[in-house]
Amino acid sequence: MKVVILCGGQGTRIRDVAENIPKPMIPIGNYPILWHIMKLYAHQGFNEFVLCLGYKSEVIKDYFMNYEAHTSDFTIQLGKKNEIEFHNKVEEEDWKITFAETGLHAMTGARVHKIKPYIENGESFLLTYGDGLSDVNLKALIDFHQAHGKTLTLTGVRPAGRFGELMSDDSGTITEFNEKPQATEGRINGGFFVANYSIFDYLKDDDSLVFEQEPMKQLVSDGQLAQYTHDGFWQPMDTYREFLLLNNLYKNKAPWVKW
Repeated sequence: MKVVILCGGQGTRIRDVAENIPKPMIPIGNYPILWHIMKLYAHQGFNEFVLCLGYKSEVIKDYFMNYEAHTSDFTIQLGKKNEIEFHNKVEEEDWKITFAETGLHAMTGARVHKIKPYIENGESFLLTYGDGLSDVNLKALIDFHQAHGKTLTLTGVRPAGRFGELMSDDSGTITEFNEKPQATEGRINGGFFVANYSIFDYLKDDDSLVFEQEPMKQLVSDGQLAQYTHDGFWQPMDTYREFLLLNNLYKNKAPWVKW
């Protein structure tokens, strides 16, 4: 099953981290967040990717076209072309990556529509964004999707609260304080999808088409959208604060790192 990753947005809310690279290439540790996303899929057995490119696509292409040079120690002898000695084994050598130019200004629904030629007729595929991490069990997600037979399954998650949660007794004495608790009610779209080929019936060649608006609303109307609930780790990287959070987690014990 192929993994389609949306990598084309401009990431305007996180420009204070880096303006010269696309959002999926913002690093967590020594690797871009896109690498972490691909790694979590590959670790669970899914190593064929279709990247929906747009803003500064050449940066993503260069990284993978020169992957060994970016991730390994190597020795070269100046004056002799093509004589490069790499000193590290590339663990990701079985990854197959299709780089699809889906337009500079295309919205998410349009980007998915444009990669239809890379999905075989009748084939289901995995879909996610290029800026969020999770420890979601992909096999369980796929099993759930196949069991209900609907067109699209999304992963419903409980996000961390923006503000601290206080609990106090009748006298006003605080009895519990949680800095950023997980929301206890309601879920949001966590961005880890499984889609049947019939999802393309809900998409069209229109750069303004937002996947999360008209197509998903129509899926709901048709009874073709299901939610897989995930109560484990999930964290997007939309802001500088979240960039720092993910990097601090990676320095210690990152919940998404199972490899």
